[in-house]
Amino acid sequence: MTTTITATVSESLSKRLKGLTHETHDRLDKSIMAATSFVSVEGYARFAGVQYLFHRDIHALYDDAALQALLPGLAERRRMDLIAGDLHDLGTALPEGGDPAFVAGSIDVPTALGWLYVAEGSNMGAALLRREAAKLGLSDTKGARHLTPAPEGPVAHWRAFTAALDAAQLTEEDEARAVAGANAAFARVQSYADAAFA
Repeated sequence: MTTTITATVSESLSKRLKGLTHETHDRLDKSIMAATSFVSVEGYARFAGVQYLFHRDIHALYDDAALQALLPGLAERRRMDLIAGDLHDLGTALPEGGDPAFVAGSIDVPTALGWLYVAEGSNMGAALLRREAAKLGLSDTKGARHLTPAPEGPVAHWRAFTAALDAAQLTEEDEARAVAGANAAFARVQSYADAAFA
């Protein structure tokens, strides 16, 4: 028998994802910081390339009807084209990688929720990164578009996303796939970072 989990304030899915992905998330943060990506435009371009590959991986998720039903406004949250514009501003070719992690028509919703949790969570740190990018002469209109905060602000933007995520009715098996998806997303970005900053 499958049990449906009702999210509560103290045991919300977003809080469980945060706790159960802490190790992979922390490792990635340390790698990005150690790479000193924001010391030069060249370093920043490598960082933006990592971002591009990850958002290319998840680009198909933003058009998925099942995910859009669970996460209102999902389509407006996509950032791949903004990152591509930033790389163009920097005179950097779009990086090439393997096949995207998701393609239309074969998307497992719980797994995808974990990946989107990682993508949306990265917006929370974008305010700090935006200030660092500004020191390199980059802005919301040149080179750092993808770091521009949502009109309502990053905290409100994140809370709207996590409220929708936490409202999703998931079974225990679904939740396990969401956690696995989030860890896989962090690991995927880690692999891109390792290659970019080697």
